[in-house]
Amino acid sequence: MYKVCKNIEAETREMREVFADTMMKLAENDKKVIYLDGDIMNSIKMVPFSKKFPEQTIDCGIQEANMVGVAAGMSSVGLIPYAHTFAPFITRRAMDQVFMSCAYAKLNVRLIGSDPGMTATSNGGTHFALEDIGALRSIPNVTIIDPSDSTMLKDCLIKTKDLYGVYYMRLSRKKVDKIYEDGSTFEIGKANLVREGSDITIIANGFAVGDAIRVSDDLKKEGISVRVLDMFTIKPIDKEAIIKAAKETKAIITVENHNIIGGLGSAVSEVLCENCPCILKRLGAKDRFGEVGDLAYLKKTFGVSYDDIKEAVLEMKSSL
Repeated sequence: MYKVCKNIEAETREMREVFADTMMKLAENDKKVIYLDGDIMNSIKMVPFSKKFPEQTIDCGIQEANMVGVAAGMSSVGLIPYAHTFAPFITRRAMDQVFMSCAYAKLNVRLIGSDPGMTATSNGGTHFALEDIGALRSIPNVTIIDPSDSTMLKDCLIKTKDLYGVYYMRLSRKKVDKIYEDGSTFEIGKANLVREGSDITIIANGFAVGDAIRVSDDLKKEGISVRVLDMFTIKPIDKEAIIKAAKETKAIITVENHNIIGGLGSAVSEVLCENCPCILKRLGAKDRFGEVGDLAYLKKTFGVSYDDIKEAVLEMKSSL
């Protein structure tokens, strides 16, 4: 059961700190939990973990494809591997290993991709993963999760430990908006209704959820009713929530930290086309590469800022 915060404000802790703390607890309680890293443990705050649990830690170096293969091998003997590196390297660089060694082999592996898309900020275009969801969404047996805050991150890390399969989790390392109250729990594969609304629905995930909620709250004062769904599981996607939104509101806007090709917008459009066609606008990267910049600049550049979301709602409302 989840409870949405009344006021959406920045969290006091970074996502990577919560990730590290949660992994520490998982390792303490289950010796089968193994952490693998692509030589960036310091950037994800996992150095203390490696010192406390040296026998449950493997630094595979800058050999991401090999790391995924090692994780698959560990799964095959009953261990529970969590493999981490930057999002583009755990996905596009290691895609064949994810496909063959993990998914095709029906093994039990958790892949953690940090700083996806615009959250790469100063790391620049080479480290932007704007295609990771689209790439892995096409592989059978892969579940894709994009947590919107640290409360959700913690719960999903704990839940996936005892679930079987290949799980890819996107992870912003820095502070994000606090969407959910502490202690909230979530059902993987089910969208969260975070704001009621009857005119237009915004379907968002990751960092876009906070701005979507702010837009809904502000437009409510202007008499515009905007529903907001946190679609934190992109695969399997919550078809029922999407169809319900299409039937009960006049249009849908998707907002994502990803290319609009292959990501959340594509997944939602597939559901709509096959079940309940309605007006749809996709906000996200429009088939382009990333660049260097702070998050505020990048959100504006890629058309997913608060102002962009609000403008899209107003334009859509005026055309209905």
